[in-house]
Amino acid sequence: MNNIANENTQHIQFLGIGDMVTDAFIELKDAEVHCNINNSSCELCVKFGQKVPYESVVEIRAVGNSANAVCSASRLGLVSAIVTAVGDDRFGDEAIQTLQNENIVTDFVYKDIRYPTNYHYVLRYGPERTILIKHAPFFYTLPNENTTVDWVYFSSIGEHALAFHTEIANWLKMRPNTKLAFQPGTFQIKAGTELLKDIYQNTEIFFCNLQESQTILKTKETNIKELLKDIHNLGPKIVVITDGPNGLTASDGSNIYSLPMYPDPKPPIDRTGAGDATSSTITAMIANGMSLKDALLYGPVNSMSVVQYIGAREGLLTREKIEEYLKSAPENYKVTEI
Repeated sequence: MNNIANENTQHIQFLGIGDMVTDAFIELKDAEVHCNINNSSCELCVKFGQKVPYESVVEIRAVGNSANAVCSASRLGLVSAIVTAVGDDRFGDEAIQTLQNENIVTDFVYKDIRYPTNYHYVLRYGPERTILIKHAPFFYTLPNENTTVDWVYFSSIGEHALAFHTEIANWLKMRPNTKLAFQPGTFQIKAGTELLKDIYQNTEIFFCNLQESQTILKTKETNIKELLKDIHNLGPKIVVITDGPNGLTASDGSNIYSLPMYPDPKPPIDRTGAGDATSSTITAMIANGMSLKDALLYGPVNSMSVVQYIGAREGLLTREKIEEYLKSAPENYKVTEI
C-alpha cells in the first residue's frame, strides 16, 4: 500500500504526525483519589456497580498530541499541517473543519471508511484527568516530494503503526533538510528504544517528562544530568525533560539549561495538553529561527495558559501574547546553566 500522498507543490514549516481524537471531558463529582505513602501511583476511585453522577460533559474536536502541536505552531505563525486519519463520520468531518478553522493544512488527513473517528473519554476530577483511550488501526499518508517540510513533530500513534515508524525514518533520510521533533506517546514508550532506534537516531529535539525518561531508559536514576546524557546516547541532538512544578531541564549536548515553571495566575482547571503546549512551542520557536536557550522561555508560558481552560487547544497563545507574559515574568523566570 502506497503511503505517500499526491498533492501540488507546497512548503510546510511544521508537520505533525500522529493520531487525532475527539475528547469528551466528563467532570466527576462523586469520586476519590487514593495515593501511596509518597503521594505517587494515585488511583481515581468511583463507586462500583452503581450509578455515578457527573457534573458536565464537553466534547472537543481534533485533539491529540500532534493535533495540539500543529494548532500551537499555527497560532505561533508557522504554516502547519498534520498527517493523521479520521473515520468517514460526523466526528471526522468536524475534526477536519476544526483544523481548517485553525489555518492548518488538511491535505494529509486520510478519511478511512473502515473505522470510526477516535473518541476518548476524559474523566476530570479536580485539575487532573484519567483518559479512556482506543486508537483505530488507521492508514496514514506522508507527503510526497512535491511538498517540502522544515520540521516534523511526531507523537502519539496507535500500536498498530509500529511499521509506520520505519517508513517515517526512511522518509526523513530522503529529506536531509527536514528536522524531527519526537515526543513519544504511551505506546511508543512501551515499544522500547530498540524497535524505534531509527526514529531516535533521526531526532533533532526530544521531549518527555521525568517519569517517562526513567521508563524509556529502564532506570530508577533521578540525576537529571545522567538522564539527559543517556537520552542523548539514543540519538537525539537536543533533549528536553519536564518535571511538572519543578520546571524543565534541557541539553544540547554541550550545555545544560534549567528553567522553572511559569507561575499559574490561578489554580489550573485542566492539565490536558500542558506538555504538548510546552514541547510544541519550543519546537515552533526554534523553527522560527530562535536559539534553544531563548525558545525554552516560550514553552512554559503557553502551558500555563492551556491549563486555565478545558481541553488542550483553547488556551494556546500567539507569539505576541506569550511575549507580553514574558515582559511581566517574575524575576526568577529565567534560563540558567547548570
